[in-house]
Amino acid sequence: MNFAELKQMVATSSNIVFFGGAGVSTESNIPDFRSAAGLYQAKNESAYTPEEVLSHSFFMKHTEDFYDFYKSKMIYKDAVPNQAHLALSSLERDGRLKAVITQNIDGLHQMAGNRNVMELHGSVHRNYCMKCNKFFDLSYILNIKNLVPRCDVCDSVVKPDVVLYEEGLDMELLFRARECIANADILIVGGTSLTVNPAAGLVREYAGGKLILINKMPTPFDARADFLINDSIGKVLGALV
Repeated sequence: MNFAELKQMVATSSNIVFFGGAGVSTESNIPDFRSAAGLYQAKNESAYTPEEVLSHSFFMKHTEDFYDFYKSKMIYKDAVPNQAHLALSSLERDGRLKAVITQNIDGLHQMAGNRNVMELHGSVHRNYCMKCNKFFDLSYILNIKNLVPRCDVCDSVVKPDVVLYEEGLDMELLFRARECIANADILIVGGTSLTVNPAAGLVREYAGGKLILINKMPTPFDARADFLINDSIGKVLGALV
């Protein structure tokens, strides 16, 4: 099938689901994790690996070190949606895209205008007191004078609503994502290495014959794809809309 036919297929569907990862936001200058230029490959002067720092046990034991890394490496407050985000927003406005399922925590899909976004790994924009559960936005985390944000009501530590290593996903959210993918006419997967479970396993829930996989690097699911495109996700999605 040529690209014109693929575009026509997308144009005539009313039940598209998008599942994406860190590669969706790299064109917004947010580094991914596992590529050659990714976060896990960057020079690290700390005695700890990024995987260790981004774990629940590290957060509990070394909260200051966690926040030092988190604020400098995980938050990109000036990032704006790129062509991929804008294309997905356009698909939703046109009634073709039913859901965005993302592993990203940056909130750029919502900033672009998408409404039905399932954030499997949480969001930097939501933060909660670990004792009284009071909500705090990102500006509170960034502007508080102390490195470790504390609740202005009970003085307990405020934790980002992001899923750390050793923590489980929200099972209700995961179930909703599975249901959306299972019922999708077209499943577009993009910007993800499909190596992090259980999120990556969601692709197996799709039993249709219109799996579009867009990623610059090979993934374990390439052989399952009905349409495999190794190119910029922003470029491809922008051309499909």
